[in-house]
Amino acid sequence: MLNCSGTKLGLDRLYLQAISERQMKSKSKPQLSPLPRTEILIYWVLSFGSHLYSYYQLHRFCKVHETGLVREFQLEEGFLKGFKRDPSDFEWNFWSEWAKKSLLWTLFGHGVASRFTTVFYPKRRVPVLTIYGFVAASSALGIRGVSVLLVHLALSFSVAQLRKPALSWGCNLLLLSTLHIQPLQEIQRGWYETEEEYFLLLFSVAVCGLRFISFSLEHCWNPLNCGAVVQLCWLFSYTFYHPFFYNGPIVTYKDYTEQMQQPAEGSNREESALSYLVLRSGRLLLWWCIAEYMIHVMYMHAIQSNEIYIEILPPWALGGLALALVQFFYVKYLVLFGLPSMLATLDQLVPPKLPRCVSIMHSFTGMWRHFDEGLYQWLIRYIYVPLGGSRHGPLYNILSTGLAFGFVCFWHGGSDYLQYWALMNWAGVLVESGLKSLFVSSFIHSMVEQNFSMAMKRRWVALVSAFSTSMLILSNLVFLGGIHVGRIFWKRVFIHGWSTLAPPMLAFLYCFAQIGLEWTSHPP
Repeated sequence: MLNCSGTKLGLDRLYLQAISERQMKSKSKPQLSPLPRTEILIYWVLSFGSHLYSYYQLHRFCKVHETGLVREFQLEEGFLKGFKRDPSDFEWNFWSEWAKKSLLWTLFGHGVASRFTTVFYPKRRVPVLTIYGFVAASSALGIRGVSVLLVHLALSFSVAQLRKPALSWGCNLLLLSTLHIQPLQEIQRGWYETEEEYFLLLFSVAVCGLRFISFSLEHCWNPLNCGAVVQLCWLFSYTFYHPFFYNGPIVTYKDYTEQMQQPAEGSNREESALSYLVLRSGRLLLWWCIAEYMIHVMYMHAIQSNEIYIEILPPWALGGLALALVQFFYVKYLVLFGLPSMLATLDQLVPPKLPRCVSIMHSFTGMWRHFDEGLYQWLIRYIYVPLGGSRHGPLYNILSTGLAFGFVCFWHGGSDYLQYWALMNWAGVLVESGLKSLFVSSFIHSMVEQNFSMAMKRRWVALVSAFSTSMLILSNLVFLGGIHVGRIFWKRVFIHGWSTLAPPMLAFLYCFAQIGLEWTSHPP
């Protein structure tokens, strides 16, 4: 493929400026005051201990009600003797089955093809990986499934040639909306023998939709100085790059093409690549074992499906359920993003960072920045910055943020629980932004500086973060379990338990926030 370069235009500069400003702010932000080691140790002990004890109480509840859970949710025989396995998490079960069926083999084949071409035919690496990705996608989705993607690709590419961002947005949103047209769904279901094959097509079309939007807007802003055929070839390569094809993580078209055009390094990198492969494979295996262990000893996904069980959970087990659901989601995506990211790194790409541990997340803003970094950067580049962001005042910031969350809701399916989740996150981000603006105002800032030490300021930040984290957990429970789970947690903790459950919960969340602040200030 030819080496293509584009001219820098306004929105591209604005995006780079916005990213650099965020980095400068994070670098220029004053370091949080260190607290006494004894105090930090107490926070660690309380945080770690509360996790273990709440998990233990949830495990005890599961064992007491195991017979009913087996009967109602058809728990499977576990890998470990004497344990059942909860198969109720659709996403984990879905990707585990596909991994055993074909994905592990095709990803392994991608790694072999990449290493072979890098060593022997470095100039043919991109075409070979593109063809391999297309063949692998065709074997899993079938000719008709891949044809759907090719039609979407052709339409998106054609509209992008007009260089009208609004038209490209309209076209790609219409293409994504076809995922929810009932007659079309029935036709596509008829192509496959199982629901799992149809869902694989849905996931592929949804993720590729983000790639088509990325290409279209990059072409509108910075048209490449090369022919349409070469542009189409790069879009084809970007779309069918196998490690990222089905589930991400998301990288922009600009980053993908720039990194893929870098010259492949030779044998001097073989030893380090092998060490990286062994170490990262070991970590992936460990994460997979942790995820499987969690659904063997805590049937959290089965429990969240039945309101009666959530209502009768003891307080500590209720907290364990909330922690287990969000922690399992985190570990799950360490695996789902970890394997593709490992292969992409071996291909000399720079994938987004893996999710940060949710137990040290103490803000809505931090959750969005650090859990799915690829999606966050995509939203910033293609929605938030073009709509004005924070550069044009609070109103533009509210509008840009709202439309970004609205798109995420639409892309995930637009169900009622997703609408609640998106609204909660939008409100959370805006409230946090408003509080930051308030506390950096000259009057409040001078008053705080005169009356509080650095250590006390950090404690106040952690206290405010505890309230923010409680709402963040609530929004995540709505996302992971549905409206009924969020409603029951809200009722049990904040309505009926405002004087008994809420205070100790906020105290432990305060400890979590302190650990998160410590981790952010002094990363390992």
